[in-house]
Amino acid sequence: MHGFMKAARFGLASAGLLLAGLVTAMTLVQPARADEAAPAATLTIHVENVSKGGIVRLGLYDEHGYRTENAKPVASADIPAVEGETVIVLRDVPPGTYAIETYQDVNSNDKMDLTWLGLPLEPYGFSRDARPILSKPGFAKVKFALQAGEQAQTLHLRSGVSILASK
Repeated sequence: MHGFMKAARFGLASAGLLLAGLVTAMTLVQPARADEAAPAATLTIHVENVSKGGIVRLGLYDEHGYRTENAKPVASADIPAVEGETVIVLRDVPPGTYAIETYQDVNSNDKMDLTWLGLPLEPYGFSRDARPILSKPGFAKVKFALQAGEQAQTLHLRSGVSILASK
């Protein structure tokens, strides 16, 4: 009898541990509820005035990243240029206030080519089609609100020559 009671107690204890383990495991693998998941946005960017050849390089920046030299963008894309219009889709972007910087790397050398005065030699653009005057436009001129769901932005590339012509 003593051996049986010992075995029964061990069996109950094991069953209890097993049950506790299963409950814990079920809690850990339970899918997140919809109200706990952060909403995401899909941003479609229509880059117009694209010339033939090269790569359209685009960065999506928050305010801090936009103002900081060599900052990592929140999202980026390097897409082969499609003459006329290149469409870039950024998925799973957290909602927020952002700015877009883009340029067409016509010679595919992974950098924006500049004149000796620092003016762009390759086509470039900013969100809200902001025009720079001797430096990139401030965040207030390029910012836009990105909300959960799908949203689109259109911007037009311009060349360094158009900086001088736009005054």
